[in-house]
Amino acid sequence: MTYAVAVSEQAARELEDFAAWWARERSVEQSERWYAGIRRAIASLAEQPDRYPKALEDGDFPYPLRELHFGLGSRPTHRAVFTIVNETVVVLTVRHAAQDRLQQSDRKTP
Repeated sequence: MTYAVAVSEQAARELEDFAAWWARERSVEQSERWYAGIRRAIASLAEQPDRYPKALEDGDFPYPLRELHFGLGSRPTHRAVFTIVNETVVVLTVRHAAQDRLQQSDRKTP
């Protein structure tokens, strides 16, 4: 089964903000590699999204949460937190690995 993948407005803004940070603090080339790479990784959620682990916050929300870890190097720097609604994977937020746990007040329901 192939799923549709939807990126919430919040997650899209976060992706743009992180890419801008990479461009400002690292390099434009790294920013472009990071952004293209994480977008490809998010698109890959269309195939077997349940292969990804449950998010740290799974159980804290009224719907199941999973997370996709991503980074340019050997260690993931970011995680895309998502849920599966019927035949759609909804990316709710993208967080830096060092950020605190996602709180319900950080996120609207999908």
